[in-house]
Amino acid sequence: MSPGDRRDMIEPDHPKLSLSAQCRVLNISRSTLYYRPLPASEETLALMKSIDKLFTKYPFFGSRQIAVSLARDGVKAGRHRVRRLMRLMGLEAVYKRPKTSQPHPAHPVFPYLLKGMEITRPNQVWCSDITFIPVSRGYLYLVAIMDWATRKVLSWRVSNTMHADFCVDALKEAIEKYGPPEIMNTDQGSQFTGSEWITTLTGARVRVSMDGRGRYLDNIFIERLWRSLKYEAVYLQDIADGFAAQRVVDDWINFYNQERPHAALGKATPNEAYGATNELKKAA
Repeated sequence: MSPGDRRDMIEPDHPKLSLSAQCRVLNISRSTLYYRPLPASEETLALMKSIDKLFTKYPFFGSRQIAVSLARDGVKAGRHRVRRLMRLMGLEAVYKRPKTSQPHPAHPVFPYLLKGMEITRPNQVWCSDITFIPVSRGYLYLVAIMDWATRKVLSWRVSNTMHADFCVDALKEAIEKYGPPEIMNTDQGSQFTGSEWITTLTGARVRVSMDGRGRYLDNIFIERLWRSLKYEAVYLQDIADGFAAQRVVDDWINFYNQERPHAALGKATPNEAYGATNELKKAA
């Protein structure tokens, strides 16, 4: 059952169960229940969407190159404003940074474990990332959990904030459905270095791997997922609100998992590559 289906089961006026209790029973996050987009002016939203399109196409562009490209398209936006919006959207250009500072002790950074590793089987390695989703009156964030070897999207959540709870909810759902992977790989974003995410993984005996700073190529498959999702669904329509965003993402991920063949998978779909033996543990 998708997050949207579970959300539809919520009864705001239930005589015995509070909204929080119903969310716990249905395994959805209360913070993502209403999907209220973060507000911004129409001009700012249009600029953010233009930045997102450019960055999705050219992930090696920093704020300077983005600002120059926007100007060539007739969009006036200073570099400092572009940089501020990119930070808000969670976008960082692809390049190695010098090690000039140490991570905060409350947010440890784990080494990258995948270098030279042959990843050939389901649940050997999972990866996760967050992306920006523009909607008519604001913007939202989407997190996905993906199986590296088969490209299957195992779970996902939409949120109107970058707080870690929607990421942890998606992670817990994937582990409950498919069992834990051997390794989870992410970038060094605060959602993936926070205690609840790490504790969930270590409690399931999952080894934690993290990309080098600013190295999107370390997590290339989920970056390709975002590009396909946006160019095949998100950018093709005006998404009115969070509920519409939920439907668009749900429809596309179902298509992606069930119908979209991959050359790297021998023209199999992600579901076919993942295999019947690794499907839902609790299926009837």
